[in-house]
Amino acid sequence: MEEFIKQVNEALRLLEQISEDTSVPRNIRRAATNSIEILHREDLELELRAINAIEMLDEVTQDPNCPLHARAKVYATITRLELPYDDDGEDDYVEEENDEDDDDYDYDDDV
Repeated sequence: MEEFIKQVNEALRLLEQISEDTSVPRNIRRAATNSIEILHREDLELELRAINAIEMLDEVTQDPNCPLHARAKVYATITRLELPYDDDGEDDYVEEENDEDDDDYDYDDDV
């Protein structure tokens, strides 16, 4: 759980940078500010707050007026909020095995 709290704190720092950046459109700064408020709420569990913030931020990534640097920070924030964790602090990611048989397809047969 400590690792997830660290990740949320990193996400909060990124959101603060977005919300204070005057080169970012107002609606995106507002979404960052609202996400900060959601993450600070004490009446909901941390995981639920993270999910709510992700949903709000996901909407602004589709905004064509979002500058690239802000979009990159939004994606970085979302990544920090959705990383899996368990109580022992280990990531739950499992490396996928590379199945070399998938590369045996003969593309010339389609022509």
